[in-house]
Amino acid sequence: MKKEQRHNIILNELHIHNRVLLTDLAGILKISIDTARRDVKELDNLQKLTKVHGGAVSNGFNIYSDRHREIYELGSKSIIAQKGISLLNNGDIVIISGGSTNIELAKLLPKNMNLTFFTPSLPMAIELLNNSSINDEVIFIGGKLSRGSQLATGGSAINILSEIKADICFLGTGYIDVNKGITAIDWEIAQMKKAMINASKKLVSLTISEKLNTHNRYKICNINSIHTLVTELDPASQILNEYRRKNITLL
Repeated sequence: MKKEQRHNIILNELHIHNRVLLTDLAGILKISIDTARRDVKELDNLQKLTKVHGGAVSNGFNIYSDRHREIYELGSKSIIAQKGISLLNNGDIVIISGGSTNIELAKLLPKNMNLTFFTPSLPMAIELLNNSSINDEVIFIGGKLSRGSQLATGGSAINILSEIKADICFLGTGYIDVNKGITAIDWEIAQMKKAMINASKKLVSLTISEKLNTHNRYKICNINSIHTLVTELDPASQILNEYRRKNITLL
């Protein structure tokens, strides 16, 4: 495979999932980790991605490094966010993780619903402060911040979640598959998101359809743990048939 093809595949993986590991790239591209590392370094030098320890993140991933960043599939994510807003009820307690689709939801929050938000995501906490009503509460769940995900992890954050029972959880979804469930690239992130699910009455996955039928190494939950799956697609789309058969509400 030519270098240009490899670079395009790397950038596409980042567009969809925001973060990739060198080991995963080596497997996808059928190259050595050293070659994957060189490719990532070259793309970093070209300012097409940001190289991090063990892999890379998309340039748009660090929300507050560039407020005018390009957001992949913004139109689709805006549609998903608008659908997600319809699931909120007055007075709800909401647990919400980060991710570009969830960020779009935060930008559309209504101003008269007296919502309480818990989030372990630093970018999300700031976005909520900027967009929520003065009558809403925003509570940051602190802990060890993951450089790759900008999410608080570890025992202290999980302990806080164990004392909460939220009405709804909007979970940032990197990988979702009808057989493998929701999975993650990082073990600590997977544990944190499990705690978020356990702390909620209802789990909502907001995801662009390109993430459907993808999976990674660490399991967060089975597919039947999801109450509502929200994509940019028409709920009647045949692409969603397997998820419909699992009795997941489609929006």
